[in-house]
Amino acid sequence: MMTGKAVCAGVMGWPVAHSKSPQLHGHWLRRYGIDGAYIPLPVAPDGLAEAVAGLKALGFAGWNVTIPHKQAMLDHVDELTPEARAIAAVNTVIRQDDGRYLGHNTDAYGFMENLRQTRPDFEFQGKSALLLGAGGASRAVVQGLLAAGVTQLTIANRSFERAETLAGEFRQTFSQVPSLVCRAVAWEEVPKAAGDVQLLVNATSLGMQGKPALDLKLDALPGTALVTDLVYNPLQTDLLAWASQRGNATVDGLGMLLHQARAGFEAWFKTPVVVDDDLRQAVLAS
Repeated sequence: MMTGKAVCAGVMGWPVAHSKSPQLHGHWLRRYGIDGAYIPLPVAPDGLAEAVAGLKALGFAGWNVTIPHKQAMLDHVDELTPEARAIAAVNTVIRQDDGRYLGHNTDAYGFMENLRQTRPDFEFQGKSALLLGAGGASRAVVQGLLAAGVTQLTIANRSFERAETLAGEFRQTFSQVPSLVCRAVAWEEVPKAAGDVQLLVNATSLGMQGKPALDLKLDALPGTALVTDLVYNPLQTDLLAWASQRGNATVDGLGMLLHQARAGFEAWFKTPVVVDDDLRQAVLAS
């Protein structure tokens, strides 16, 4: 359903052919009969400024941003949301009514909504969590968990210094929370740290198809802890399979991708959408 009034958006990355976003947004466009298009936008790093200028000149309603442009996009928008500032990355750009372009980050929202939709009985307030990884995805997880009321967060990474830097940044960001404990531990301390948490999050690429396995002994993890993995290829990672076998509740990573897309789509195409099984199956089929 495209006319001369079609609203245009897309996903910018390098490479971008692997992105599931065109299938995801295409499903919503078809489902809701929207006069619009969502297209892949392959942009090399040295062409970012020209590409952004071109999309603005064309009047794009906005675009998603993926690797390697999430940090660089901070300097190519007119304004940033608090979420984008805290996470230090932009994954969604939205054209405002005055023509200015807003840089937003919906990854924390997507992560939290995935957990809330899949495990609505899990209460975050006052809980303790263990996060594996200190990269870009981890920043969104930390922002989401601390904003939701998690008061004890342990971050582990193969580079302890990177984990400590991340923990220190967010201790400062949430310094108004008097009971907050946000700390870093060395990778070899993870088995011990897992013994006293109610939520375990893998935000590394370990366990992803083509990547090394997540080889950690987590037997001390309480049987009541919720386990989630940001990896969604494969959908059932070894970590989630292990957790399910021992009776832990689990949440796969696909829902984060689906939920983080909602805010951008609704802003660009002015239509509320839902994340449901039909959408999951459409994306999985791609």
